[in-house]
Formats: sequence, structure tokens, C-alpha cells
Amino acid sequence: MKYVVVSGGVISGIGKGVIASSTGLLLKTMGLNVTSIKIDPYMNIDAGTMSPLEHGEVFTLDDGGEVDLDLGNYERYLNVTLTKRHNITTGKVYQQVIERERKGDYLGKTVQVVPHLTNAIQDWIEEVASIPVDGNEETPDVCIVELGGTVGDIESAPFVEALRQFQFRVGRDNFALIHVSLVPVINGERKTKPTQAAIRDLRSLGLTPDIIACRCSQELDQASIEKISMFCHVGPDNVWAVHDVNSTYHVPLLLKDQGLLKFFTNRFKLDQIQLSSDRVTRGKDLWSRWLQLTNSHDRSFETVTIALVGKYTNLQDSYISVVKALEHSALRCYKKLKISWIEATDLEKESSIKNKIKYHQAWSDLCSADGILVPGGFGTRGTEGMISAAKWARENKIPYLGICLGFQVAVIEYARNVLRIENANSIELDETVKEPVVVYMPEISKTHLGGTMRLGRRPFVFQDGTEWSKLRRLYGGIQRGHERHRHRYEVSPDHIERFEKAGCHFVARDDNNERMEVLELKEHPYYVGTQYHPEYLSRVLDPSRPILGLVAAASGELGKILAETTKVVNGTEVVSSEF
Repeated sequence: MKYVVVSGGVISGIGKGVIASSTGLLLKTMGLNVTSIKIDPYMNIDAGTMSPLEHGEVFTLDDGGEVDLDLGNYERYLNVTLTKRHNITTGKVYQQVIERERKGDYLGKTVQVVPHLTNAIQDWIEEVASIPVDGNEETPDVCIVELGGTVGDIESAPFVEALRQFQFRVGRDNFALIHVSLVPVINGERKTKPTQAAIRDLRSLGLTPDIIACRCSQELDQASIEKISMFCHVGPDNVWAVHDVNSTYHVPLLLKDQGLLKFFTNRFKLDQIQLSSDRVTRGKDLWSRWLQLTNSHDRSFETVTIALVGKYTNLQDSYISVVKALEHSALRCYKKLKISWIEATDLEKESSIKNKIKYHQAWSDLCSADGILVPGGFGTRGTEGMISAAKWARENKIPYLGICLGFQVAVIEYARNVLRIENANSIELDETVKEPVVVYMPEISKTHLGGTMRLGRRPFVFQDGTEWSKLRRLYGGIQRGHERHRHRYEVSPDHIERFEKAGCHFVARDDNNERMEVLELKEHPYYVGTQYHPEYLSRVLDPSRPILGLVAAASGELGKILAETTKVVNGTEVVSSEF
């Protein structure tokens, strides 16, 4: 097993995840099997109870793991399916060590950070790195390990020490370190001192970088590269300039041009690994498709504008998977994506009293958008604004997609304005509502928050007589599929018949035919709500079907996409091989 560790210095949020994912992608183009691990130094067991406004999106995996958003990057770039064990947190490791101590596994020894905690970290990495992630039983050849946070932080110290020991445990030929550092540009001059200081701190902790990836808003000049090389004890060929590019999908091209594959081939002796011709062909095909995607992005000139009506828009990382899924779909439709960020509270009538400018600007942005997306979220704040957005989309035939809370919002709006259920609402938003149309799922805990929702990969089944459904056709005419879930509330089963008679069709339900999974309006260009989160399974080269439908409808390409998506094989519709 080969290990590539990606660490960061100077500041957090510097782009380690994209560089780690891009490195893994390039190694996959050689035919190698690649997996990823993300280390998060916080004390939480997982990201499930963390505010999106503080930490960004909570990404949900097939097994129900609520993890850091960077695991979403890995899955999207590498087209792999990771597990909750691929996200290591301080809380998880301490919990494991303490449980072992309570069972007496340490045979009476004094349990310490070194060696017991650091050994537990190393054991965890080695164990998880061997888990197959490509949908087959082949063990990965390379594991990308991203160390979250900034080297030098107190909370990351045990992990840095564990990685220092780990490099000797696996051997130099199996370990490489990429350190990502910021090179700020001040008055047109590239400043290398922060990087020099960051590398000095890293080396004092026992880790010497093999590659320094310099994040810079502009291209790095040769003088700066040579200066960093001289003061940081790294060859100039291994100082890589990762400057701002047209999109993050161009980063793999940038890294390849600077010799990433050549470096790892020499360092890891990759040319000595025996690969089947099938794996080599798959790798070449992957790179060919990636180049085609980036070329189409550069050649796209027509714009499609999607209004994202959310409650955490002050930190756009709160919706990173939705944003990426929109990007994937726009690339598939050969359009430039423009997201109009609308804070849901700004659409509410109370906002017009507090701040008329924000209120009118929000409605202007909503009305001028080609399509509307209302993503997931929790709590009452902003939900009336979301309901207004759903009403606007329904009445004015604007393509609409509601995800999780956005699905429930569409149900509430339909109940109020079509079924005329006075004050219709969700139990989550109003516990005193007399006739709730969205209710608490009976099996969900009301006392504990962490890991207690309906989580992970679960089936949905399209109902008989729904062959007309645009979403079903986007899925290739399937009857049964799987998507990832993260919710506590569901549509009240007491009202389903009334909704259906009025034209709000629940075209897909769970496998027990009890829980509503998808709603769709028949007489509308595209009006869909999904209880599940389709953004979690969107891939760069394989866009999420519900989100692709929204972007295609918003850009006038839905008919073309539907024609390309499905074909008839022995009378049965299947997903096109083009996807």
C-alpha cells in the first residue's frame, strides 16, 4: 500500500481537499485503485451535530455516516463509495482507546497519547486503507490521507506525531507528503515568508514535505519557486504552483503539467506494479472523459441561472454538494452555471419591514432566475420564504427542485394554496398546528441528536402508472433505485389521497409503500421534490438525475437530455451508457 499525506499550513480552508482529490484522480488515470481518508482533529464523534454555518455541509455516506464535506470531494472526483471509518476524528480515536482501556486491553499499562493514541491512529489508517471502495473486491493500491486543519494547531498534534511515526512504519518508498501552503500576493508581490515559516514548523515536528503545493491567486514566478525551494529544502521541480483556475476541475490538469505522475511513478516505483489491461484502459478512458469535460466547460458560453433559496447562505460551503451537483449538471448541458444566492428570510414579508432593499433584491433575483432550488435544512427560520419561493415556481411554471426540507416545503405550500388546508404546516415548524401535513417519524429519537435521523442509502420505488414522470425517465425508466437520506420528518400519510386527487403526485415511495420519497406535478415543465438528498451521489462525470433535470429544464435542454438518457433494450428502459 502506498500512502500520500496532504497537510496544510498558514491558514485553513486552503484547498487541501481539492488537491488531495485531484492527486487521487490522476493516480486513477494510471489504472490504480485509490481510496481516501480524512482526519478531522475536532473532538466531535462525527459532523452530524455541527452547525452548517460553523463547519459547512454535513456529508452523508451510504452507511449513514455523517462526515466532513471533504469526503464528498473524494467521492465525486474518484467515483468511490466511502464509509464512516474513512473519516477519523479525535473523538472517535479517544473513544476507541478509552473503550479498550475499560476492557483491560492494555494489560494495566498507563494509557498515554504516545504510544497508545498514536498507535491507534496508525492502526486505523492501515485498516481502513485496505477496504475496497470501487464496487469490487480489489484492495486499493494508493490511499490519500488528508490531515484537516493547520499544522501547528494544538488539536492536530497527536495526528502529526502519528504520521511522523507512520512514515517509518510503512517505509520511504510507500510514503509521500504534500504540504499545501498559501503564497499571498500583496501589492503585486508574491510573499513566500508564510510558506517558509509553515515548512519550518512542519519540519520541527518531524515531517519533511516531498512536495510543496503553493496556493496563490496568480501564477507563481520562477524566482518565488526557487526561493521557496532554497529555504524549504525541497527541489524546485517539487514546488508546485496551484494558482486560481477557471474551475476546480482544471486542478488535475495543472498538477499533471507540473509532473505529479512522474514524481509518484519514481517515488513509489509505480511502473513495477502489475496492472491488468482492463484497469489501464479504464484509467485512460477516465482521463479522456475528464479532458472532454474541462474542454466543454471552457467552450460553454450560454448561462443558466439557478436561484438557491437557503437558510445558511452566509457560508456557501453549507451547500457544497448541491453546488457541485449543479456544476456537474451544467457541464452535462454545456452551460455556464450562475447561482443566485438568496437568503430565505429575505423573501418573507417581515423582511420588507426591516430591510426593504434586501426584500426587493431577493424577489428580483428569484423572479429573474431560470430555475429554483430549495435545499435541506432544519428549524423554522426562513421556511416561510422557502414556501413563497415554491409557490412562485408552481404558479409561474418555473423549474423547481426541493430537496428534503425543500420537498416538505413544497408539500406545505400545496396544502395551503391548492388543498386550502388553513395554516397547514410541519410539526417541526409549528408543534401546535391542528392538521400537520409533515410529521415526526415515529421511530426517531426525540432526545438525542447525533446519528438518530433516518440516514444513509435507502431504496425508493416508482409507483405503477408513473411512466409519464420526467424524473423517472431521467433515471432511465427504472422502477427501483437507491439514494441517500438525512431527515427526521415525513409527509403525513393521512393526507396522501387528498394530495393525489388534487394533482400532487407522490410518484415514488419507500420499499414498504409507506413513506413518500418523490413528489412531481404532471402539468408543469419541471416541479419535483425529493425526500432524499440526490446531491450526495452526484459525480463529476455522472450528474445527479433530479438536479440534472432541474438544470436541463431551466436551460431549455430537458427534452434533449431525456432523449439521450433513456433507450429501449428488449422493451425495458435502462440508463444510457453515456452516463
